[in-house]
Amino acid sequence: QVQLVESGGGLVQAGGSLRLSCAASGRTFSSYNLGWFRQAPGKEREFVAVISWSGGTTYYTDSVKGRFTISRDNAKNTVVLQMNSLKPEDTAVYYCAAKRTGSFYSTDPYEYDYWGQGTQVTVSS
Repeated sequence: QVQLVESGGGLVQAGGSLRLSCAASGRTFSSYNLGWFRQAPGKEREFVAVISWSGGTTYYTDSVKGRFTISRDNAKNTVVLQMNSLKPEDTAVYYCAAKRTGSFYSTDPYEYDYWGQGTQVTVSS
């Protein structure tokens, strides 16, 4: 069992930066691949990034490559999404999620077992 709690969302102007954190509880945290998803009003939940259980492999959706960086600290049970050069189209509720099985590169949210409650990110133009 893994519990996830996101923080760090807020309002920022276009071109600015935000750092989202996801704190996890559970003794098996380090065995899970961790992902970030986002959901804008009226849209489906969208994959953003994923990091492997060891932290050695990452994968991003094309729209955030070069702007967002995902990282994790298994000693502190945290995963971080550093978001730079933010655009208004990045506005959404951002969710942290964990999965242990399935394809690492799958962007299907249904493959994820545990979810946080989400944190709002709003980018003004």
